[in-house]
Amino acid sequence: MSENNQEPTAGDTPKGDAEMLMDHEYDGIQEYDNPLPRWWVWIFWGSVIWAAGYFVVYHVTKSAPGVHAEYQAELAAAGALAPKTVAATPESLEKAMSDAATVESGKAVFALRCAACHADKGQGLVGPNLTDKHWVHGEGKLTDIHKVVSEGVAAKGMPAWEKQLTPTELVQVVAYVGTLRGKMEAGKAPEGKEVPGN
Repeated sequence: MSENNQEPTAGDTPKGDAEMLMDHEYDGIQEYDNPLPRWWVWIFWGSVIWAAGYFVVYHVTKSAPGVHAEYQAELAAAGALAPKTVAATPESLEKAMSDAATVESGKAVFALRCAACHADKGQGLVGPNLTDKHWVHGEGKLTDIHKVVSEGVAAKGMPAWEKQLTPTELVQVVAYVGTLRGKMEAGKAPEGKEVPGN
């Protein structure tokens, strides 16, 4: 035996099968008393400590916002950034029609969404001429135009644009159509009833 060899201590001695077996048995099946791996034990206790800390911070002291509070804050922030709805009153629509930038924006919306049926100058194609003094629905008031554009006229194939345009775009295009009244562009023959003053 070399000088480096040391006598094994009692703790180094591996347990025999008989010592490792637990004292219970079921249908001849016995269980070893194997200790859990250290890494597993550390993860277990770490999870317990983290869960306790989470419970105290989010449910007892509420010192940090929970998932629900964060969602509500993000919802409020998104609502603040959303475009504000312009009420469709005669006054607000008159004001929109008198604003050059709004009318110009409405002209762009009209060219994109309306010109296919009402032609580029509103002189009418499939849809009626918007520049004469005749109106099929309403009397050519801005609120009448807003109602037709918003709700559409299913029987005439006019879609309800309130489902496709933003409230701001809706007011812009109504303001632009309001400026077309009485321009008398050559185009589709008059339809509906004549409304003097338009």
